[in-house]
Amino acid sequence: MPERAEDGPSEGPEDLDATRGQVRAVLDRFYAAFESADLDAMRSVWLDDDRATCVHPGALPVRGAAAVGRSWALVMANTPYLQFILTDVDIAVAGETASVSCTENVLTAEEGGPLDSFGAGQTVSTNILVRTERGWRLWVRHSSPVVPVQVLSAGDDQDE
Repeated sequence: MPERAEDGPSEGPEDLDATRGQVRAVLDRFYAAFESADLDAMRSVWLDDDRATCVHPGALPVRGAAAVGRSWALVMANTPYLQFILTDVDIAVAGETASVSCTENVLTAEEGGPLDSFGAGQTVSTNILVRTERGWRLWVRHSSPVVPVQVLSAGDDQDE
């Protein structure tokens, strides 16, 4: 298999695997904070400056660490239950920057429904992290809902 461009000549396979492991650990802390509605833990994984940017599904970008933190407080306050199962996780590293793309398979409690009523959906997420003196931090996150592809039905043949 050809070497990926982001693997670069400066890091050996062991170093690259360790770096990817560090990036994955930050993402794991992000999802643990989200699932447990732990705002302090959520803030700890984000870059603490005005460059931090978060795009929640279906929303406009939120910019700056303070605004990103407030947006997570609102999301957490209005989410009774949330669980993620990640698939298609791809981690790429280029120097002091890393990207993680994945599919988020989401299980959530239905708002206003009985406690045993759940909903499910998918989002795709791209996360950009930067290496700081405090370790890897989320810099940019963009999450979008996955819209199921509709299979053409017999009703779509109306032109014939």
